[in-house]
Amino acid sequence: MAVGVGIVGAGNISTQYLTNLTTYPDVTVVAIDDLIPERAQAQAEKFGVPTWGGAGTVVTLPEVEIVVNITPPEVHVDVSLQAIRAGKHVWSEKPLGLNRAAARALLDEAAERQLWVCCAPDTVLGPGIQAALRSVGDGSIGRPMAGLAIMQVPGPDLWHPDPAFLFQTGAGPVLDIGPYYFTSLVLGLGPVTSVTAAGGKAREVRTVMAGPKAGTDFQVTVPTTANVLLRHASGASSVCLFSFDSGQARAGVLEFQGSTGTIVAPDPNVFGGSITTHAGGKATNTTTVEAAGNGRGIGVVDIVRSRAAGLRPRLQADLAFHVLDIMLAVEESIASGETVAVTSAAPAVNPLPEGWDPTTAG
Repeated sequence: MAVGVGIVGAGNISTQYLTNLTTYPDVTVVAIDDLIPERAQAQAEKFGVPTWGGAGTVVTLPEVEIVVNITPPEVHVDVSLQAIRAGKHVWSEKPLGLNRAAARALLDEAAERQLWVCCAPDTVLGPGIQAALRSVGDGSIGRPMAGLAIMQVPGPDLWHPDPAFLFQTGAGPVLDIGPYYFTSLVLGLGPVTSVTAAGGKAREVRTVMAGPKAGTDFQVTVPTTANVLLRHASGASSVCLFSFDSGQARAGVLEFQGSTGTIVAPDPNVFGGSITTHAGGKATNTTTVEAAGNGRGIGVVDIVRSRAAGLRPRLQADLAFHVLDIMLAVEESIASGETVAVTSAAPAVNPLPEGWDPTTAG
């Protein structure tokens, strides 16, 4: 029997969630709400969702078992708290929150109420990253030793019609893009124990370059370039570069180096892609995996199927808390010039079974 889902937030990303969640047989979208009710109405009518309304509509409905929280980052914790206090499980967009104390309090209250809070990115459950993680785990590159992640672009102010929020608290390349890469590195190499980072801002003020606000200036309040060294509890280390200041556009670089080989993984911000294994300086195998119906929302499907099997959902929010801890440590290390310890833990996460399919009932 399909589980009732309610969506809080009818912004741009809601289209991706609704496109998928309205077709996955394990769930049924019963409601959507937004601070601007007309936006919720438009999405409800477009995707055949029976109930829509203003803020608070979703959490009051008894038929909603899982709340999908796709609000702006600054209210992620508040909206998730409202949901669990109404007795709902939660799937939250990333990041989990903007500070450790509030995010920790959310997880503690969810645990007290015996409710799940899970968190994006569910791209790491896509068949592309899952295939790469299985290869790391099965010993095909020997002992995992190192990771590499690169995402560098000139900045979304070049194309986004309203980019200011992407350069302010809760975003920047570290908190906006970092979750895809950091989550993948933690799943492949284990939890992180310390962060050493350097970076900063190319400019204190940026200008909107596209759309109706073109020519409008805005302040930059977070680092827009971060060079990062992660030390993992396993003894492995990872090097990461995240930038909104680069003259070169290069993204999707994710690699795992082992004692006998290297795996080049797909872009962790997508669900499919190619996985190439290298040994002795040569590519020895390349496999291309199609997304095949996987998209934003498969984390919700995993909650439903894990609950039915009596298991923990794979993207339980203690993993997202650890990733948040890493990202905040990056910003703190840049500000202080010192190495910052990461004291949170991250659970081991079993890969999805090969061939797992969200488009057929679990």
